[in-house]
Amino acid sequence: MCVQDSEEVSEDMENLDISKTDCSEKIRSLQIESEFPNIHKEKFEKNSSSSYAVMRNSFPMESISEDTTIADRQHILYNKFLPTLRSGEWSDIGGRHDMEDTHICIADMAKNFGHSISGEEAISFYGVFDGHGGTGAALFVRDCLPRIIVEDADFPLKLEKVVSKSFLETDAAFANSCSLDSALSSGTTALTAMIFGRSLLVANAGDCRAVLSRGGLAIEMSKDHRPCCVNERTRVESLGGFVDDGYLNGQLGVTRALGNWHIKGLKEVDKGGPLSAEPELKLLTLTKEDEFLIIGSDGIWDVFRNQNAVDFARRRLQEHNNVKLCCKEIVDEAKKRGAIDNLTVVMVCFHSEPPPPIVFQRSRIRKCISAEGLQNLKSLLEG
Repeated sequence: MCVQDSEEVSEDMENLDISKTDCSEKIRSLQIESEFPNIHKEKFEKNSSSSYAVMRNSFPMESISEDTTIADRQHILYNKFLPTLRSGEWSDIGGRHDMEDTHICIADMAKNFGHSISGEEAISFYGVFDGHGGTGAALFVRDCLPRIIVEDADFPLKLEKVVSKSFLETDAAFANSCSLDSALSSGTTALTAMIFGRSLLVANAGDCRAVLSRGGLAIEMSKDHRPCCVNERTRVESLGGFVDDGYLNGQLGVTRALGNWHIKGLKEVDKGGPLSAEPELKLLTLTKEDEFLIIGSDGIWDVFRNQNAVDFARRRLQEHNNVKLCCKEIVDEAKKRGAIDNLTVVMVCFHSEPPPPIVFQRSRIRKCISAEGLQNLKSLLEG
């Protein structure tokens, strides 16, 4: 939950079910030129000239180019390693009264939505969506975002462009649905991971987090978008927003999310606003040392550090090599550690075998002592 002093969720919203047909109709009926004349144009113009600082990280966020994607695909031909994907998931209401997390796992996006892509390897899609102020936005984004990605004319060749644009289009589609049904006025963070060949593309808007295990070392694949982050705060203030007691405009605990169109001052159709639906992207080429990816809602990361989560998952996989059971054990452990938020974990393994034990090699270091030190030691021993 990210909203401060949010209203209670009605039973209608908890039982909200958005069908794929309704989703498609809403998307097709969205006319950017009429109801949202500038929402895409201005956001993408801002993106091209944006001065947003890259958030500091020992493994910094990367913006990818289409040339990078093409080069990476060509590199696959010269490398024998291809990941064997296995996935699992688990979620729990945790200490909350309502469950507002949701998630999705799709092994083959094109096949799932009835599209055929000749000459292309399967593209898998995984996502975690942490709703706030209700379940409407989380369910809508879960059902609509992957479909919008697949139906884009540039899919799958220009994934950076497609994914970024699809986040914004899904946000606009949800705004349109809110104008039809005020009960849908809510918000959600979104973190997605797409795997094609040896490429892993992570897109994040909010405070869900993705962590990769590479040879047992935790690599952060996303950065939390919170008001306390210096770069996010700078971006927010440059767009007329402010941070009050750790909350965006005193109301929201994240600086990037989809939805929240009902909260005044956070999003403006014509000129944007401090709350952004634009995701940060990171592209990584998988190697045989890459073991698994953990995607978790913020409730998981409230009680797990990145390396701690990787260590915990490795031990469990070494015991039973069951991905779904491992996800359940992570959630159960989070509850034991006092987690009070909704808890969701999606995990993707890149090998059929469990992670190997880490072998630490003893280094040969010659030890010596100075003449003065030797004399002092001799004096001590002789009394």
